[in-house]
Formats: sequence, C-alpha cells, structure tokens
Amino acid sequence: ISHKDMANQSMIEGIQVLKNNGIARIHFAHGKQNAFPATHLKALQTAFEEVSNDDGIHVIVLQSDPAKAFCAGASFDELLAVKTPEEGKAFFMGFANVINAMRQCPQPIIGRIHGKAVGGGVGLIAACDYTLATTYAEVKLSEIAIGIGPFVIAPAVLRKIGTAALSELSLTAHAWKSADWAHAKGLLSELHSDFDALEQAVAQHANRLAAYTPEAVAELKKALWKGTEDWDNVLEHNAAVSGRLVLTKRTQQTLHQIKSKS
Repeated sequence: ISHKDMANQSMIEGIQVLKNNGIARIHFAHGKQNAFPATHLKALQTAFEEVSNDDGIHVIVLQSDPAKAFCAGASFDELLAVKTPEEGKAFFMGFANVINAMRQCPQPIIGRIHGKAVGGGVGLIAACDYTLATTYAEVKLSEIAIGIGPFVIAPAVLRKIGTAALSELSLTAHAWKSADWAHAKGLLSELHSDFDALEQAVAQHANRLAAYTPEAVAELKKALWKGTEDWDNVLEHNAAVSGRLVLTKRTQQTLHQIKSKS
C-alpha cells in the first residue's frame, strides 16, 4: 500500500487496520465527526489487541478520516439511548477497554492528530505514546457542562499533562484549547503546518521507530507506563460513575437540549 493510500483511506465507516513494513495503521471513521458508537469502540479495542500479538508489527499509528474532526468522542445518540446504570457503565467501558488495550500494546503508538478532539477523543490522544498534530488541532473536555465528567479518560490525560492542566481543561468545558496549549502541556509532541506535512512526519517517525530493536522498544514502553497496572480496576470504577451520572435528570435534560439544537 502506498503512503498516499494509507494517508487518505477514504473512509469506510468503522475501523480498518493497514499493515505495511512493520507498521500498522489503525484507522477509524464515523459520519458524525469521527465519533464513537459502542460497536466502533469494541472494534478499535479488538484491533489494538490483535496488532499487539503480531510480532511482525513494530509500530502502530492511530489515525482517523482527515475530512472530519479527529474525534468527537462518545456517540451522542448512544448516550441518549442509555436507560440503566448498567447500560451506562457498559457504554463508558468501551473507552476504558480501548485505553487499556493501548496501554498494554508492546508497540509504541503514534497518534496522527489532524484536527479537533473532544472528550473521549482527548483520551485517545493521551493514551498514545507520541503524538504529531497540525497547528489547527484543538482539544476540549465538554463533559462537565453536559452533567457527566471525563472520568474514564482522566487517568490517561492526567498521566500526560498533570493535575493543573487537567483541571484547566476539564473546568473550562465550554472552551477549545489550541494546539499550542496542548503542545505546551505535553499532550501533543510535535506540531506541523498542515495535513501533508503531518502525514509526512508521521510516516518518517513510524519508519524510524520500526527500525529499532523491538524488544528494547517494548521494554521502554513498559517503563513509560509503569504505575498504571491498576487501570483495569480504576477505569472500570470510573465507567460506573459516568454511567450513573448520565442518567441524572439534569444530564438527561441537557442531552436532549443539545440534541434538539443540532
């Protein structure tokens, strides 16, 4: 597959895995600004798990359909469809399972962040090991304004940017933070001027990492994620909290208001 094709997989809905020269590109796409319904989260988790067991793959690139936002987070329609705390927890476990799968991959994960990311999308960026973005990428954690909180992704974002920046991001739920802000806080590793420059840098970086000794890289990744061994429990607990909050009367009212506006 040529790099051009891999860059511009014009987007079949869902998750695609493209393997080439020791690099797996995991590509996600959804008509509503690359948001995640539960089925896509499950497919993304499966993709990471399968690639993590493939000895021929040395690097993973996480990317989405560049014609839309990088990721709009949780599917709004599915949030509205939640009727019990159990269903709520099950939905938020979708993101928890993806983050844990990313954490447990022996391969380093490069994020190709071409545009805006909200909520769970910010969690995916934080769970990558190295992120390259365009200067017009922006991030927002809007959860508290809706009446839930970014609880499932909070440990991943906290690990990356620390308490002060997470406080700022989560308590300014109305505001987009710029690529420069995210870069200064450590959420984004590199900024590039436009999509083509970004894609070129991603390809170069992935090729470089793929050439290193896989055992050494896997040990490095383990060292970088040290102290997160309890995340299986932590993220599950947090998914239950979010699942409960999504059903409160006020959150339901807010969700329906946003839905009627869109």
